[in-house]
Amino acid sequence: MSYHVPVLLQESIEGLSIQPGGTYVDVTFGGGGHSKNIYNQLTKGKLIAFDQDPDAADNARNFDKDENRSFTFIASNFRHLRRFLKFNGFDQVDGILADLGVSSHQFDAAERGFSTRFDGYLDMRMNQESAVTAATVVNEYDEGQLIHIFSAYGEIKNARTLAAKIIQARISQPIETTTALREIALQVSPKGKGIKYLAQLYQAIRIEVNDEMGALTDFLEQCTDVLKPGGRLSVISYHSLEDRPVKNFINAGNVKGRQEKDFYGNIIRPFDPVNRKPIVPKDIEIDQNNRARSAKLRVATKR
Repeated sequence: MSYHVPVLLQESIEGLSIQPGGTYVDVTFGGGGHSKNIYNQLTKGKLIAFDQDPDAADNARNFDKDENRSFTFIASNFRHLRRFLKFNGFDQVDGILADLGVSSHQFDAAERGFSTRFDGYLDMRMNQESAVTAATVVNEYDEGQLIHIFSAYGEIKNARTLAAKIIQARISQPIETTTALREIALQVSPKGKGIKYLAQLYQAIRIEVNDEMGALTDFLEQCTDVLKPGGRLSVISYHSLEDRPVKNFINAGNVKGRQEKDFYGNIIRPFDPVNRKPIVPKDIEIDQNNRARSAKLRVATKR
């Protein structure tokens, strides 16, 4: 089984406008699909890859390297981009690629707890050394925290009802498996929309467990310093919570989208968007890989 089928592979790599001798960063290595494509276009260039998942680190050890091009793997979350690049001797790079989706491998591994399809422990950690699991969130967070997470990260309309149901259920025994959580959630899901409801719930908890929005903000803000003038940023997102800060950052230089102007009234922003509207997968890609259906690619050039 393939670890992960790269989404928008050709479009995201083309967005980087790769120079054969340049230095590029894939901050979401995963199965290495995007990285291999970047690496194959280099002659004497450099590729740096980030990923906090131990399974991705195993994939990196099997990466096919040669003496003409350098490959460096950094076992870390991309929120530490600038620090680890400097530590490894890289000040600025020519391009950065980020695929913000959860890999197919993580969804398909029952023991990781990412999927509603399998019974497994409520884990959902990208970094297996992290102390907070999905079980921690479900069993230890108070009602107000749960309501916020379900509303903000899952856009669940009856978040208050769901939070109350979970708190009531955990009184008798801890909620420790994906099956137990699924059964509780389906009791309050809208009629006929159980699958979507579960997806929203699992997304919300996963985002909280991994602080995905905080990590994305940290990463984007560092791209301003890390990219060379003329360098490219290529980001694939999968839901509006991710796409919105990416769009705002490219258009305004910050994730809130606040426009700042110089003395002459010109908008100050470090990037120019390459594509005004997001690039989305073609029908043939969606047919071959259903997980690509919600993907959006935004590309920008550093001023």
